[in-house]
Amino acid sequence: MPMHRRTLLQAGAVSWLGLSWPQLLAAQQAVSLPASDSFGKAKACILLFMWGGPAHQDTWDLKPEAPREIRGEFQPISTATPGIQICEHFPELAQRTDRLAIVRSMTHNNVDHTTSTHFLLTGQPPPPDNDLKHDWPSLGSVVSRLGRGRQPLPPFVSMRPKVPGDVPRFVEQSHGQFAGWLGKQFDPLTIDADPNTVDYRVADFALQEGIAVSRLDERRALLAELERQRRALDVSAGTAINEHYRRAFHLLQDTAGGDAFDLAQEPAEMRDRYGRNPHGQSVLQARRLVERGVPLVCVFWPNDGIKNVSVYWDTHSRNFIDLKDRLMPVADRAFSTLLDDLSERGLLDETLVVWTGEFGRTPKVGQRNSDAGAGRDGRDHWPNCFTSVLAGGGVRGGQVYGASDRHAAYPIADAVQPVDLMATVHHLLGIPRELALADAQGRPQVVCPGEPVTRLFS
Repeated sequence: MPMHRRTLLQAGAVSWLGLSWPQLLAAQQAVSLPASDSFGKAKACILLFMWGGPAHQDTWDLKPEAPREIRGEFQPISTATPGIQICEHFPELAQRTDRLAIVRSMTHNNVDHTTSTHFLLTGQPPPPDNDLKHDWPSLGSVVSRLGRGRQPLPPFVSMRPKVPGDVPRFVEQSHGQFAGWLGKQFDPLTIDADPNTVDYRVADFALQEGIAVSRLDERRALLAELERQRRALDVSAGTAINEHYRRAFHLLQDTAGGDAFDLAQEPAEMRDRYGRNPHGQSVLQARRLVERGVPLVCVFWPNDGIKNVSVYWDTHSRNFIDLKDRLMPVADRAFSTLLDDLSERGLLDETLVVWTGEFGRTPKVGQRNSDAGAGRDGRDHWPNCFTSVLAGGGVRGGQVYGASDRHAAYPIADAVQPVDLMATVHHLLGIPRELALADAQGRPQVVCPGEPVTRLFS
């Protein structure tokens, strides 16, 4: 049942009577659920964000009949689903298309990395003033605000592994990653540590040797007093910080919570299956988290490229070299293993997996479409048409939705705006349409005013 603006105002009154927003939402849903069997089928979502903008015509939407400067160097291959072809450098995913819904008609109008991410992470256009505090809340922040998840683990985790070197990390500047106007208390637990290293640790979520739990309780009492004084100066910041401290102490004292970050507990064979690299191990970490009740994990592609040549999926140059050698094999292995692993554990039906970037690449190799441009062997930014892929959690696999033109330049059938993709994800996670949440000024804002793409549902 939709949560309209009037309901939001009612919620403010009801909260004074002791009924929280999540309780009100649960009561509304208990009265009347949408007819679709897919609504709320997903209990968790893993968002695999291929930061940089994958070349859709070289991965999921090849155009073998186009001129060479359009079609590029790669060949399409047949898949497990008759009539669906994808790139030859996705051989493992080609055998699993029966689980995939491939949306080839994604489109928006923003060519900038750091602002276009806002479209795909929130469904909304980025704020005009470029202030992160004014961003719309990320999908994970909405899930957190609705009280999803199980304690002690945080409801929203963002994996952004750093790798050695001095390559710029533009992911950290990207919009839409955080809670924005919803409030910092709904920001994700952000993990920048590289899970592929032997000393991988997450924010020291383990008691140091020699520190007893009783000593930890003393520290918590001291921090509580300090935060009481801080809140007197800054109520908003104090609330957010206090919540993060509370979760941190709870994790330190809870074995099940802390164990979620211990990848050494995974069999070596399983770690090998995902790939011994930052992305593969991040995806494995995501599976461990959703298995333990975390409802939303976002895995950003790590910056493992070459400075001033090609970083992330931002292939302004070396497009075909990097796709073939550095990018597609790693993504193919991690995504396909995740599908198998979730299925083997009985979790795929209730875990939605979304694979996407912020945009695609130019139809013509060497074509210029942004300030960055493209080299003779690269493709520039192209938001007019790109591909996103969904699996599990109520999605009907073995299908292609939408279509691009003969040059993969523009959608020619069933164009999908990011707000509609996000509305689809909301539906699968059981978030009512027209859900309204209060912004920093207390004004009700409809979080995702899109239309779910119902043909994607099982």
